[in-house]
Amino acid sequence: GVSISDSIRRQLVMLARRKGTRTSAFTSTRPKDWRPGDVPNPSGLLLPYFDDQSAWELIASRLEGGHDVETVVLDQPPGKTAYVLKIELNPERPMLYVKIELGSGEVIGRSFHESERKRG
Repeated sequence: GVSISDSIRRQLVMLARRKGTRTSAFTSTRPKDWRPGDVPNPSGLLLPYFDDQSAWELIASRLEGGHDVETVVLDQPPGKTAYVLKIELNPERPMLYVKIELGSGEVIGRSFHESERKRG
C-alpha cells in the first residue's frame, strides 16, 4: 500500500509523541532492528546520533508532515500491518529505514536504521 488513512496517521503521531505509548523493547515474537544510536543525526549539534526520544520525535514529525508511508504485512506477528517510512536525512548517507507497528493503544518501533548501502 502506498498511503495510509488520516486517522491511522493521526493515531501513530499521537502514540509516538507520548512516552507511555511507544515501545521498542525486544520481544521474541517481534524481532527488531531498532538502532537509533547508529544513525547520525543531521540536526544534532548536541546529539550527533539519534536516541530513542529523538527517533520517535523524527517519526512523529515526518508522519505529521505527510511523509509517504508504505504498509507491509509482517511475518512476525503473522498478518499484522507495519508502516514503513524511508527518510533521506543526508544525501551523502543511505536512506533511513523506519518501520513501526500499531499495537493496541501503543506504537511499536520495529526498525530504525540506515538502509543497506547507498543506491548507485
